[in-house]
Amino acid sequence: MIEFDWAILLPGELAPWVALLLLAISAFTSLISAAFGLGGGLVLLAVMATVMPVAALVPVHGVVQIGSNFGRATVMARYINWPAVLQLTLGGIIGATIGGLIAVRLPEWLLFLAVGSFVLWSAWGKVPMAGGRAILLLGGGASGFLTMFIGGTGPLVTAVIKTLNLDRMAHVGTQAGTMVMQHGLKIGVFGLLGFNYAPYLPLVAGMIATGFLGTLAGRRLLHGMGDSRFRYALTILLTLLGLRLLWMAASKLMQGG
Repeated sequence: MIEFDWAILLPGELAPWVALLLLAISAFTSLISAAFGLGGGLVLLAVMATVMPVAALVPVHGVVQIGSNFGRATVMARYINWPAVLQLTLGGIIGATIGGLIAVRLPEWLLFLAVGSFVLWSAWGKVPMAGGRAILLLGGGASGFLTMFIGGTGPLVTAVIKTLNLDRMAHVGTQAGTMVMQHGLKIGVFGLLGFNYAPYLPLVAGMIATGFLGTLAGRRLLHGMGDSRFRYALTILLTLLGLRLLWMAASKLMQGG
């Protein structure tokens, strides 16, 4: 009997069962993101952190996420608020450029505290509708800046988009379009820094494929949810993520970081 050589498809440090786990988790987390607009990327990052080398975690996660968000943006393209995506992207480019030029690394606890506080405020506070363009540019700039330090800025982007009071389909579609741009920027930066994506491409391609199936299932769930139920679920999810970020800030502070 001829045995299949998994080394052809997987990096040497990953076992076949790990690859199967990641394929399944990619589908599940894409379903979460398609249904609620956020959350899936953070869950996927948490799982990948337990089974992947630290050096590969963020760049490989970024490639999977750009594929997942691209699939979601494609199937929901007619709902996307493109002016909002462009303004958030413009702010993100400016913020990422500034972040890349800063020589002194800011304390991680301060960054987590700032993002967590904003996420909680957006979930429960009263956001002025005047000056929406300024909010988008500033929010995009903040997320672009922070992604150079802490990576997972999906909750911040969602919090900014929430201020537009879009219906559930437009919210999720606009979130996906914005994150495609942001993850694309991150992938480019890691490429310039010399990270070799090639050994992970078969695994990434599989995770993007299963993630697309999850996106289709999540879109069906979103269609049947209703705007009021969606807004309630989004508020609860933002609250949980905001509290998690504050907990991470406290942990980093106690560790001296």
